[in-house]
Amino acid sequence: MSGTQLSGDTRYLFRRDKTWWVKLAVPRQLRDSLGYDLRRSLRTRDLNEARQARWEAIEEFRSKIDKAKAAQAAASSGAAATAAVEGDDVARSADGPQRIGEHIVEIVSDSGEGAQKCGQIMGLVSGKMGNGVWTVEIIPAEIEPPHHTVTSTSGNIIRFGKDKITNWGDQSKLAIAFNDQVLLSRHRLDSLRDDCIVLLEAAWEKSEDEELKRMYDEAMEEMSSKNYRFVLVPYEEEALKIVDNPNHGKNMFALGILAEIYQRDLSIIERQIAHIFRFKPAKVTEKNIELVKSGIKWAQENLDFRFHIESKPFDEERIVMNGNQAAALGAIAAGIELCAMYPITPATSVSHELAEVIENYGGIVHQSEDEIAAAGVAIGASYAGKVALTVTSGPGMALKTEFLALAIMIEVPLVVLDVQRGGPSTGLPTKVEQSDLLSSIYGQPGDAPRVVMAPRTLEECFHAMVTARRIAETFRTVVIVLTDANLATGVGQFTRPELDVRWQQGAVDQSPVPEGLRPYDWDLETGLSKRIIPGMPGGQHTVTGLAHDEESLVSYHPSSNELGMKMRSRKLAVFQSTLMPPEIYGDPEGDLLVVGWGSTQGAIVDAVDRARAEGHKVSTCQLTFLSPLEPGLKEIFSRFGKVMTVEINYSDTPGDPYINEDSRRYGQLAWLLRAHTLVDIDCWTSCPGQPLRPRDIYHNIMAKLEPSEKGVAA
Repeated sequence: MSGTQLSGDTRYLFRRDKTWWVKLAVPRQLRDSLGYDLRRSLRTRDLNEARQARWEAIEEFRSKIDKAKAAQAAASSGAAATAAVEGDDVARSADGPQRIGEHIVEIVSDSGEGAQKCGQIMGLVSGKMGNGVWTVEIIPAEIEPPHHTVTSTSGNIIRFGKDKITNWGDQSKLAIAFNDQVLLSRHRLDSLRDDCIVLLEAAWEKSEDEELKRMYDEAMEEMSSKNYRFVLVPYEEEALKIVDNPNHGKNMFALGILAEIYQRDLSIIERQIAHIFRFKPAKVTEKNIELVKSGIKWAQENLDFRFHIESKPFDEERIVMNGNQAAALGAIAAGIELCAMYPITPATSVSHELAEVIENYGGIVHQSEDEIAAAGVAIGASYAGKVALTVTSGPGMALKTEFLALAIMIEVPLVVLDVQRGGPSTGLPTKVEQSDLLSSIYGQPGDAPRVVMAPRTLEECFHAMVTARRIAETFRTVVIVLTDANLATGVGQFTRPELDVRWQQGAVDQSPVPEGLRPYDWDLETGLSKRIIPGMPGGQHTVTGLAHDEESLVSYHPSSNELGMKMRSRKLAVFQSTLMPPEIYGDPEGDLLVVGWGSTQGAIVDAVDRARAEGHKVSTCQLTFLSPLEPGLKEIFSRFGKVMTVEINYSDTPGDPYINEDSRRYGQLAWLLRAHTLVDIDCWTSCPGQPLRPRDIYHNIMAKLEPSEKGVAA
């Protein structure tokens, strides 16, 4: 065996104090008796000597593991039979699938090699089988990054289990990687568990390209610090047996391997592939299914592990989709008639979803020449009495600023969907961030109040569009819906909405305008006025973005300006009076309240659950309405010793150079809540370009609790 190893190979090797050691991971079911791994010092500092010496130790380790397996199988054979009779769901034969509650899997490749598609199908299939599921896309920032580099990493992370899944979890248990560099990128991000099973493309170990071989060896050496179990898989070699270009096939071969490992339903996979390639010739679907079956066969012949995750039947009908799809369908359910947008990551797929079906419901998608025009088209349609939506992301919001202010001034209903990404400027086009909160609330010249809301789940992405439309038209205002890339591309499962005709408000009243009714005949108590659209008899008036009076005539008189300001603000106060205080998850009082908004809910709840399981008095609430804020916040905060926001945006760290109480910048929600409630609210924020992990939130919860629990002033 040693004679087949090429220079630089460090499999099973790691260094400690400049001395080489050898280690072999122990299967999970044997760790109680053998430990986490078997390891031994090779007593040499020379890598070549270590390469030669390791194999004797590895053979000894494997023999020890085989004996332990045999002993365990003999001891458990009777118990397994008994447990099966009694209905014990963890019972299995020695070589059967291991029953688990959940797994996190990731598939990574160079951009263009199909890892995202593989992961999407895996997530969709798992959801349709009845598993809870959450997916997160890994998208490189560059359109065509150089291949075989750390920065070229593209793919998908899938967390699925027998129970409801609300976030992407902590670390992956299994990874499929089409080259060493994309795997290295995940290793450096600490995305993989220490005992992660890694199914790595086999071709790179034997590459004849000296540079690629050097990169492979260095990557493997760097990753030897972890106890990954590497399995070399000939993805390209096997794909070439079926297709001419392996980049158009190895992702489906990998999907087949996953299907076998996790016992996925092949019929659902086939239907999903047929749907994806429905506009392609039939042979494309056939080839992809053949690749999947080839992967299944390879896994059956070469892998010694399987996992079984129970699927739970549901009492109600469920659907599986991502947040952008949910928002698009919500827009149709709301009766939105026009969506005007300019393509922008990660919002573009909303228009793709709408374009496929909205014409069936009497609507259109208008791709404008730029973001400014998109806002103008939407406002024009709304002014004419239609139900309008514009979809964008952070840079587009910056460009739409002037038009949004016009909509507020002339009181035209408008729904804006902002699928947030990182900033400033073009920032992080393909990454996750909650960076548009303050700009959405305050980012206008002058005073321009509007409603801002943030759905917390995939299901709420659907219902938020219905709610936003009703608010916009009832209060004649702009409603901004803030999602983010985590919700936009994440696939999950939720109850199929029961459509309600009341979601689609009736057509605008176009009967003759009563004599004497002014275009802005505000109700002094509510700030509301009748909506007059072009063509209504007796409704002729001039619309202006300048300061105006009730007649819509330009007026710079102090009293008319003050009245207009008051009426636009009062509408929001009236709307706020309809809101309920946020629900508290956990006890209504305690040592710490964690406050979040938008997509962080699932991860925060998981972290809070961990803290509560340890006896800590921690609760959380997740805000949906951010302008105006939900009522009762100051009273809620007063019931907790400390309040901390958790957000995916930037805040200064106390103790950093030049950072003190006078100079510190807080997370955006913390800043807003501190101003609103005058409560000393702290924050923990992170902007890594990806969703927050429950473990990181948990660690920061514990750090926040620690001073008070030790009796030290915070």
